[in-house]
Amino acid sequence: MFDEIRFNRIDNLPKYVFSVINELKISLKASGKEVIDFSMGNPDRDTPQHIVDELCKTANEPGNHGYSPSQGIPEVLEAITWWYGDRYGVKLDPKTQAVATIGSKDGYSHLAYAITNPGDTAVVPTPTYPIHSYSFILAGGVVEDLKLKFDENYNVDENHFFDELNHIFDKAHVKPKYVLVNFPHNPTSATVTPQFYKNLVALAKKRRFYIISDIAYGDISFGGYRTPSIMEIDGACDVAVESFTVSKSYNMAGWRIGFFVGNKKLISALVKLKSWLDYGMFAPIQKATVEALTGDQSCVDEITTRYNDRQNLLIQEYAKIGWHIRKNKASMFSWAKIPKEVAHMGSLEFCQKLLLQEQVAFSPGAGFGDDGEGFVRIALIQNDEKIKLSAKKIENFIKNNKR
Repeated sequence: MFDEIRFNRIDNLPKYVFSVINELKISLKASGKEVIDFSMGNPDRDTPQHIVDELCKTANEPGNHGYSPSQGIPEVLEAITWWYGDRYGVKLDPKTQAVATIGSKDGYSHLAYAITNPGDTAVVPTPTYPIHSYSFILAGGVVEDLKLKFDENYNVDENHFFDELNHIFDKAHVKPKYVLVNFPHNPTSATVTPQFYKNLVALAKKRRFYIISDIAYGDISFGGYRTPSIMEIDGACDVAVESFTVSKSYNMAGWRIGFFVGNKKLISALVKLKSWLDYGMFAPIQKATVEALTGDQSCVDEITTRYNDRQNLLIQEYAKIGWHIRKNKASMFSWAKIPKEVAHMGSLEFCQKLLLQEQVAFSPGAGFGDDGEGFVRIALIQNDEKIKLSAKKIENFIKNNKR
């Protein structure tokens, strides 16, 4: 009925590649099969108890069950800016330079909608976490891809990045307004130095564009590497905002809370849009987030150590079957080239067949754009026993499918 009524915005969206894997997982689980699932950055451990206790305590207190401000309650805005001061030595105004969002994806969708005029261009490195591109596309903007180059240790080739970025600006008839960066990078786990952000801020002032930085995996760093924040750079707040989420560092993925900080103009735009579109999150969730950000941080160290140990074990066990994966310095993922014996399949076919035949789930690199083809993203969310079992299953899959 009403076939003449079309939803152009939805009709123009491509099929979400990851939904193919999700549908297969659901079907397999419904048939009683156990899936070893590395396909989503969904922490397998519970939220630390002191954070849960704060949620329960505040949920039982009177006055915490009504609407809350769409920008975030004052306590959480204070905690966000305190956290930046504690982590990075940065002073921010909680009233004008911080906003709490209902998770990162919601935050990026709303930010892009708030600041994008039809035809505005955003530069986004590839491979790409889909919402980084599609938030702008859904808002009526245009995305210009910048292919990342990085070495075998996942260090971004920063000279190449700036050469490509300058080339994009030089050739453009309409200059890009936004450059989005995401380090540690999802999906590749590539990392940058503080000098990268210093150079980017300087270029933004010269070329007149805003920077949107995502450090969702900033706490999860290994081997002495420390993730820098663009907010550490003098003058960054003139040209940049940055996002963080409590989903990964504190195992709070299902709580749906993140935040943006930085440039007052961009923060104000997001706050104004949110005032029309939503109310704030349940106040006890925000108050528990205050406890997460300002309370005992030993849980962050424990979570980081666990991901590091799992990455080491996965690399060791997969090497035994001939699948050699390089260790990265940050994030909860490994980025791996498809084993050469089955590389003829491509990433989506490889992931589909591996899931159907051996019940091991990865994210196909093609889901992160054309530059992700030939790779898979492996989320380090399974315990040691399942990592070892997955290696045996993959070995069997390669034996049965190699050319």
